[in-house]
Amino acid sequence: MTYDPMIPPAPTPTNPPLTVRERRRNRAVAGTFLVVAWMLLWGTFSWANLISGVLVAVVLLVVFPLPPVTFGGRIRPLPVARFWLHFTRDLVVASVHIAWLALRLGHTPHGAIIAVPLRVNTDLNLTLVGEALSLVPGSLIIEADRTTGTLYVHVIGVRTIEEVERFRHGVYELEARIVQAIGSPEELRRLAETDPTGLPQPVDPEGVPT
Repeated sequence: MTYDPMIPPAPTPTNPPLTVRERRRNRAVAGTFLVVAWMLLWGTFSWANLISGVLVAVVLLVVFPLPPVTFGGRIRPLPVARFWLHFTRDLVVASVHIAWLALRLGHTPHGAIIAVPLRVNTDLNLTLVGEALSLVPGSLIIEADRTTGTLYVHVIGVRTIEEVERFRHGVYELEARIVQAIGSPEELRRLAETDPTGLPQPVDPEGVPT
């Protein structure tokens, strides 16, 4: 399709405005996540940290209002449990790996910055995958591109292309577990139509991935 400057472009469809109830729900969800993040940063639970976290969340939501992040999926208990089991395992394995790198004498750990374009490009998925990766020792999000849904992750202990691809594949597995736990049917369909490299799968004439 060619672009003719004499023909005005079609209007871009916009999302319907949020109702008062939806805005309150989004603020409550955002405030809860901010308080949880505040508690994780302090590393200990106390009433002082909880109250200060609530105050910080209120100030941030009032002074720096966040863009609306809608939740169109549903919580599935079994995939949620599966996600937490894998996440706990990743924490233990990564902690042991980082400790081993720190104790190896005469060994200089190598790192890499790996770009991972996510298959489900939504603000919520980008945030959840990024937070999960940053909580695992040895990996840290240094940039997130909302337009392309790409996470740029700094990883320690990576030396070869095979290890880079193994880490990228692990990120896609993490994304799949998150989407399977709380994703919408449309997001689950995107996972089914995209291979672990983030590229569309070939489909037959009936639209079924081959």
